Amino acid sequence: MPPLPNAELVQSSVQLYRYLLRCCKHLPEENIRQHYRHAIRQSFKVHADEDDPERIQQIIKRAIEDADWVMNK
Repeated sequence: MPPLPNAELVQSSVQLYRYLLRCCKHLPEENIRQHYRHAIRQSFKVHADEDDPERIQQIIKRAIEDADWVMNK
């Protein structure tokens, strides 16, 4: 079960970024939300120069799976 509806509609890095930040709003404590927002921003900086479409789709899929795990934890 995805953490938020429409996870299957995420196709671009910008959509993923917004989706993950929206997921953070559902976390219970502010310090946890800040931690994951920071991690999301750092991850996007690390992968900013990625240009292989197949690799980008792998990153998107993995990020949604990780968000699902965090939200169900």
